[in-house]
Amino acid sequence: MLADAGLYVHFPWCVKKCPYCDFNSHPIKADTQQEDYAHALLDDWHGQTNRPVEPFASVFFGGGTPSLFQPGYIADLLRAIKLKSAAEVTIEANPGTHEYVNFTQYLDAGINRLSLGAQSFNDSHLSALGRIHTAAETDAAFTKAREAGFANINVDIMWGLPGQSVDEATADLTHAIELQPEHISWYQLTIEPKTEFAKRPPLLPVEASLLEIEGTGFELLARHGFERYEVSAYAKGGYQCSHNKNYWEFGDYTGLGAGAHGKLTLGNGHIERTTKASQPRLYLDDPTKTSHSMVDDSAKALEFMMNGLRLIDGVSWSVFEARTGIAKTDINATWHDLIALGLVEPARCQTTDLGLRYLDTILARFMAD
Repeated sequence: MLADAGLYVHFPWCVKKCPYCDFNSHPIKADTQQEDYAHALLDDWHGQTNRPVEPFASVFFGGGTPSLFQPGYIADLLRAIKLKSAAEVTIEANPGTHEYVNFTQYLDAGINRLSLGAQSFNDSHLSALGRIHTAAETDAAFTKAREAGFANINVDIMWGLPGQSVDEATADLTHAIELQPEHISWYQLTIEPKTEFAKRPPLLPVEASLLEIEGTGFELLARHGFERYEVSAYAKGGYQCSHNKNYWEFGDYTGLGAGAHGKLTLGNGHIERTTKASQPRLYLDDPTKTSHSMVDDSAKALEFMMNGLRLIDGVSWSVFEARTGIAKTDINATWHDLIALGLVEPARCQTTDLGLRYLDTILARFMAD
């Protein structure tokens, strides 16, 4: 396993499934047994056949809504694993009315980074997105997190929402900036297959409005000291999300929980992916059961590019070669074609500004290979 590996822990329940969400999440029920799930996570961890050589550099509790999970169970899991001394430990939180009362306990449990799913500060848009919170509740949650002692907070904001004007999108982003978080994830709403929005597509802003929103947002974030380091991630100095950067740099990670995925470098260019049962009931029946598959040699370059080219600065060719087992010379012909189109940089595995906008075009070249 590569150094600086991460751990992803999935909590598969939400208060309510949002119509745009294609993640593995299920409405929580009154009889959902958190204790059983906590024990299953520990069994899952102890049953891992390939333990990391290094302690984890990052942990990410995602979902679903992991802030519904009691802090004591998180503390139990974090005590069972080995972490580096400066490990980044993140939990996603929904700023709903009853979900942010234990921020101090989450901090005491070992969480040191909070990701707050605001999505919008317009109550009408929040309602259209199926969110269970209001803008005022996001403000209150952020304040409570600061008061609890969280010094590293991300705010998630979506743009290109149904019926959203340029001014409304700008107001959302401005509001997020005014909270003074360390990190902002600002990403465009996309309609994903098998979601409610896919079945009944809402009316989204026209392309000209989307371009104006994007350009205005880029300028606004940069002016307030948020550096864009990934397609939809912006951070103040020193606050890039190390867990997500590990994904984008094609690093290794272990996945625990229903539907969790993992990636493990075995050496000699062999890469294994793992998957857990997505249905909570099936996962609880046997949390150690894991599906294993090897990444085919023909897919390694594509998989690397799908991640690494999302980074604004890209990655070095030495990282590409070390993490795929592929020599850079093996893809020279494709890369030179992309250079000629003005989509990638000559000396680094990195897109140009134009290439970042047409990333799908770049990836299609590696699919063809």
